[in-house]
Amino acid sequence: MIAWLNVVCLVAATILTALFYVKSAGPAALEQRIGPAAYARCGRYRAVSMVFMFLGMANYVVYYFYPLPLPLPEEFPWSHWISAVAGTALALPAVYLMMRGMRDAGKEALVPQKEQTLYGGIYERVRHPQAWEAVLWFTFALWLHSPFLVLYSFVWLAVEYLMVMAEERDLGLRFGRAYLDYRQRTPAFLPRRSK
Repeated sequence: MIAWLNVVCLVAATILTALFYVKSAGPAALEQRIGPAAYARCGRYRAVSMVFMFLGMANYVVYYFYPLPLPLPEEFPWSHWISAVAGTALALPAVYLMMRGMRDAGKEALVPQKEQTLYGGIYERVRHPQAWEAVLWFTFALWLHSPFLVLYSFVWLAVEYLMVMAEERDLGLRFGRAYLDYRQRTPAFLPRRSK
């Protein structure tokens, strides 16, 4: 019973993370309807999204102790340390790109800002460095040595893609031609090498 309840909570947390993040990524569109209060409201949506994301992480840990009775092994057939090393290898570039993205985006990383300009720093080489957070779901799943959670982590890739598409739409509205030009010269996910 706990196993099924946990997975239902995981799915709900995933859906609610996506829903609230997509809502948080549309301050320019919302501003056209409700005015300047849109940015604060989107900041609240983003905070709620993060709460559900952290709940999803907690569900991963609970799954380790209460896996579903599926015709899938509860653990990988290799040693747990191999999964731990693989998870850490995935985490290193993801955490680096995320942290650089958060630093270079400033407050906008957590709360949409009306006065935000197009970014510099890592954003000159990749448009969505913080999207690498999706890789961390695979890291957690590998650290927990769970085939089911590795498979479920692909759902988070789809969620991240939806979140990025919502951001792209709103950034196009906010910055117009400047953002479209930036999109043309800067890759979305894989950083371009320095010149």
